[in-house]
Amino acid sequence: MQFRGGGGVGAGAGHTLFAEQRRPRASSIAILKRVASVFRPYRAAVAVLLVTVTASALVGLAPPLLFARIIDNVTGKRDVGLVDRDALLIFLAVLAGAVLSVLQSYLNNRVGQGVMYDLRNRLYAHLQTMSLRWFTSTRSGEILSRLNNDVGGIQDAVTGSFTSVISNLIIVVTTVVTMFFLDWRLTLISLAALPLFVVPTRIVGALQRQLLARTQARLGDMNAQMQETLSVNGALLAKIFGRQGYEFARFDETNRDVRDLTFRRLMTGRWFFMLLGLFGSVAPALVYWYGGRQAISGSLKIGEVVAFAALVTRIFSPVTQLLSVWITVQSSLALFERVFDYGDLPPEIADAPDARPLEHVAGRVTYERVSFSYADEIPALSDISIDIAPGRVAALVGPSGAGKTTLTYLLPRLYDASSGRVLIDGYDIRHVTLASLSSAVGVVTQEPYLFHASIRDNIRYARPDAPEEAVQAAARAAYIHEFVDALPQGYDTIVGERGYRLSGGEKQRVAIARAVLKDPPILILDEATSSLDSHSERIIQRALEELSRGRTTLIIAHRLSTVLQADVIFVLDHGRIVEQGKHAELLAQGGLYASLYRQQFEPARARRAPERAPDEEALDGDAGLPALAGPPSVRLPADAWLPGDPLPEPEQLADR
Repeated sequence: MQFRGGGGVGAGAGHTLFAEQRRPRASSIAILKRVASVFRPYRAAVAVLLVTVTASALVGLAPPLLFARIIDNVTGKRDVGLVDRDALLIFLAVLAGAVLSVLQSYLNNRVGQGVMYDLRNRLYAHLQTMSLRWFTSTRSGEILSRLNNDVGGIQDAVTGSFTSVISNLIIVVTTVVTMFFLDWRLTLISLAALPLFVVPTRIVGALQRQLLARTQARLGDMNAQMQETLSVNGALLAKIFGRQGYEFARFDETNRDVRDLTFRRLMTGRWFFMLLGLFGSVAPALVYWYGGRQAISGSLKIGEVVAFAALVTRIFSPVTQLLSVWITVQSSLALFERVFDYGDLPPEIADAPDARPLEHVAGRVTYERVSFSYADEIPALSDISIDIAPGRVAALVGPSGAGKTTLTYLLPRLYDASSGRVLIDGYDIRHVTLASLSSAVGVVTQEPYLFHASIRDNIRYARPDAPEEAVQAAARAAYIHEFVDALPQGYDTIVGERGYRLSGGEKQRVAIARAVLKDPPILILDEATSSLDSHSERIIQRALEELSRGRTTLIIAHRLSTVLQADVIFVLDHGRIVEQGKHAELLAQGGLYASLYRQQFEPARARRAPERAPDEEALDGDAGLPALAGPPSVRLPADAWLPGDPLPEPEQLADR
């Protein structure tokens, strides 16, 4: 089974992300063909299953026919030996049917669970190829609902309905043939009303399909709400604002909709099935009425009438199940359709046909007239052109919303440029493999994400095969080893969901250790210290200095004190580069950078801050690091301006 999709690598591919919501609903036949395709890898097992089902159906015909022969023998020849033999054959037929039933159940579950395994795997793998744009536009609860509720709901249709349809079809065909062999007139009388049930079956199936689609949509809403409100952040927000009652009311409304829709779906067609079962109970009476009259006239034997009544009972049970299964299949088509819709989503960002791996990356980063829009009418970046030499440090500064983070997102292809090119060592990144691009670019984000796993596993996520020595070396480089080593469980300490058992600085240092272990030639630091206290910031700045050494580094910073010594500073405003140069040059220009600089350090700082006492010169605790005169990622000259100093006059800037 393979999901469709091909997706563009170029600009604009993301605008089809939700095409599945605008497509007309696929026909039942089209979906059934796709459902049949998921069984293709199990052709051999399905073939054996068909043989088993056929054998079971044929064996099931034996008891009614043998009963008929026993009755005719009792009323005719009275051959005791023949009665004994037929009774033994009935026992053997029942025993064979039981054995075949176990084998049938084994094969059915093997095939069914295999199909479910494949569906989950392929859907999960496909969703991992989706772009960041798609994940930011789709609720995580909805994604989980497709993987859990929809795929799980399909299980009954796959493991139960498939075998039921095949088995009951074979039973019906073999039984009808046998009935025609006994008496074609009685067969027609017995089956005359069955066509009347076809139209109601289709109506009930269509209604259940609609109701199931609505139910699954509301289940997706409920999953999304639980994901949001029962997470650590959601629970904290609800408690802070006292909104638990409001959130419960929202959940209650959604849960009530799920209950009502499920109840309606389960009750849809109950009267229809009642009438079908009633007719199945009345049919043997018709057989005895008509067959009894024929037996009296001598046209039929008594044993044949009894056998026919048993066969009618045998055929109406599978017919009822077939109609019921068809309704189940019809409603399950809604689940298959939802799963296939996600599986058909084209990945916005994928390897180009001519993609080649990046090798021996030096680290030159180039943006050539790059523009980008999250939406067609709102440009986030416009005509960006920059070039960063290997091993240099480039800083991106500007007001919030200027496009700094967006610019860095284009480098590892979290998004693709709408126009222009992004190059590494002269190679357009849209024509290199995503795997090699991921290896070449490392990112330390402002809010590090840690898994609910051990500290070791979170660091080793960058290199699952890394030895323990490499993990600890990375932790030392991030100034987190001493802290971890002092914990009762050391590197086996579980950090909790999203790392909530660690402080902000500790989480950030674990994330830095992860980046150190990855050892990428190009590094992006996205406001890695902006939300930390001064103590944690100084430690992390030292770790970032070690991490940045010898790499091409892009630093996003609001705190301008962290980028004073960058090789080049790019100032962004409204998606454009409005200034570029070194710190002193930009201050001398008196433009946006100088304005941001003054806004950040001007208030209440007309005098130099008091000198620190000697006993404050050492850091109070973490790894025994010496105190730093300034942010440790920057080597400041002796006359560099520090926070608390009077602002330099414009005529003095040229000398700095």
